[in-house]
Formats: sequence, C-alpha cells, structure tokens
Amino acid sequence: MITNILDRRQMLQSTAIAAGIAAALKASPVCLADETARSLKEGDVILFQGDSITDAGRDRNSEGNPNNARTLGNGYPVLIASELLNDHAKLKLQVYNRGISGHKVPDLDNRWQKDCIDIKPAVLSILVGVNDIWHKLNGNYDGTVETYNTGFTALVQKTQDALPDTTIVICEPFALRSGAVNDSWYPEFDERRAVAKEVAQAAKTIWVPFQTMFDEAIAAGTEPQYWAGDGVHPTLAGHALMAQTWRKIVGV
Repeated sequence: MITNILDRRQMLQSTAIAAGIAAALKASPVCLADETARSLKEGDVILFQGDSITDAGRDRNSEGNPNNARTLGNGYPVLIASELLNDHAKLKLQVYNRGISGHKVPDLDNRWQKDCIDIKPAVLSILVGVNDIWHKLNGNYDGTVETYNTGFTALVQKTQDALPDTTIVICEPFALRSGAVNDSWYPEFDERRAVAKEVAQAAKTIWVPFQTMFDEAIAAGTEPQYWAGDGVHPTLAGHALMAQTWRKIVGV
C-alpha cells in the first residue's frame, strides 16, 4: 500500500515537472533564442545575477573564485553549474553567482560595473523583480511599474553597450500563491512580469518564463508550496525545475 502511494506521488511529481518544462518551452519565443543562441567556447564565463532567489545563501567571502559550490549557493545556479561543468569538462568554463538577497533593479544598477561588466560574461542570466514589489508592499520602497520598466531597460541597454557579444538571458519573475504571496500582490505583480517580458523582447534577449513553468506544474497536480514554501523562495524541487528549464531554453 505504501509503495503504491509513493509510486502515485512520484508519477504526479514527474508529470508536473514535465508539464512545467513543456509549458515554458512553448511560452518562450523561440525566434529570440535562435537569434541569440551561441555554442559555449573554451574559457567562457557564465554569470547569474539577481536577488535572494539567485543568491541562495552563497558565500560572498570568496565570490571571486568561479566553480566553487559554496560561492554558487544552494539554488538553481549551482545546479546549472554542476551540470555544465560535467557536460563540458574540456571547455574550462567559469561560473559565477553574484545574486544578492533583497536586491531590486536599482541595487543591481549600483553594482553593475563591478559585479557584471568587469566580469565580462559570455552568458549573463538576470532574475530580478520580486523585491521591487515585495519591498513596496512592506513600505520599504516606492518604485512603480514604470520605474521597474525604465530601470530594467536601462540596465540591459548598458550591458549591451559594454558587452555587445554577451548572450543575455532574462528570467521571468515569479510568485506562487502561498505563504507571503496573497491578493495584495495583484494585479501589479502581473504588470511587472509583463514588463520583464517586454524588456527581453525589445532587447532581443533569451526569455525564460519561470511563472508559466510553475503555473503549469501546479496545474498538473502539485501544491504551490511544493515549489516555493513562502511563494517566492523555491524549495529544492523548485530550484531543480528552474535549472532544468533554464538549460533547455538557453540551449547549453
């Protein structure tokens, strides 16, 4: 009996994962990915940027060392890095994580020269936006949807001007209705998600639709808290789903 329950649970989870990835692939504008796709080359630098979701408890004291499990954190960047380093052992890739908990678009902008442009990534992944609304709801920030739009657009343009050969990946901010996420987040959070997609499309970057991915995984029969207990920070399963989806869409 216990075995049957476990088998059904595993089947449900596998179905949800497959559904989430398939939905994300369908929602991602393939033409943009095709235009920006690149084959990894020897010595390429891959940089993950964002807030606490990307930070994932990384050790910042030795962040200058690439490919270090402690400096990559406990989230999707380390999962992606471990697979890339295993699959492309001969390329001597360098993977960095410079996400910082609590950061919003203006915070990224303030440290962008040191934490991005100076690193000269071949592939740059950006996930930012949830704090831009969460901190506003908590009364600690007054940024609007327009502020997010203009700031994010300027950040991407600054990056493309300084690093014209860099492949930029913009990840969709996401929030699941669980824990800290309630009706007060909407419709403004959806407006901010739409802005992130518009920024990606205008700059012709790769777009990774994480919200679509999680929504479909939940629709397939799992609870929101299985993927993100507080609605924002992914569980191990959530990070694993993000990592799988990121790799499939980015194509590396």
